[in-house]
Amino acid sequence: MRVLMNALRDLNDLMLPMSCVGCPAEGSSLCPDCRSEFGLPAVVPGLAEVVGAPCHALARYRGAAREAVVSYKERGDRALARPLGELMAAALPSLSDGGTADGWWLVPAPSRPAVSRRRGGNHVERLLRFAARAAAERGTPCALAPCLVLAAGAEESVGLDDASRAANLADRVRVRGAGLPPPGTPVILVDDVLTSGATAGASIRALRMAGLEVDAVLALTSARGLGAASAVGRAADRRSVVGHPTRPIV
Repeated sequence: MRVLMNALRDLNDLMLPMSCVGCPAEGSSLCPDCRSEFGLPAVVPGLAEVVGAPCHALARYRGAAREAVVSYKERGDRALARPLGELMAAALPSLSDGGTADGWWLVPAPSRPAVSRRRGGNHVERLLRFAARAAAERGTPCALAPCLVLAAGAEESVGLDDASRAANLADRVRVRGAGLPPPGTPVILVDDVLTSGATAGASIRALRMAGLEVDAVLALTSARGLGAASAVGRAADRRSVVGHPTRPIV
């Protein structure tokens, strides 16, 4: 029944005329002007030392960028998966100083099982399927590694402070062995919004226990503001990680 409902929703998206989620423009679910609110990856200040890896986002969680994330994530606007995935693909080369022959392994952040079922699957994983294809077309090989799940007991994080968010996810992010990237390959953890870093931190710890290091965290938006987008800013953010010798992003 869930598969049929998702198929009907996709058909509905194709048949109805699209309008931009961020403005009155018609013809696209995310018009060029609203897409321009997403830029190159910029450092999310104050999170590297919390989660154990450099953290970047493409936009602040406000305006059209926020509307796009909320519409896709909470209102079921699946037509946004493609443009958001393409924005993610366009950002990936900026996390590299020269590329890597093996490309990136993209790990979607986990969602609560009940929420994933309501959304017809992990919404970050869905947009990353578009991102991986678009990145490959741009000459940046990518592979999707949907290897993280949330165990029972995790509650909705809205309204929780930073400490409560961390406690809510403590020991509840689990790794599925079948979906893991190969050891030693470049890994990027991807999410839609970075707030306290609780999900990213718990995910990185779970992956580390499985023998994998995360090179960077990349989100569509940041609720904490954005800092530098330059290579100097990224290097400074790496150095701020306490006790974690993060591998250079190459």
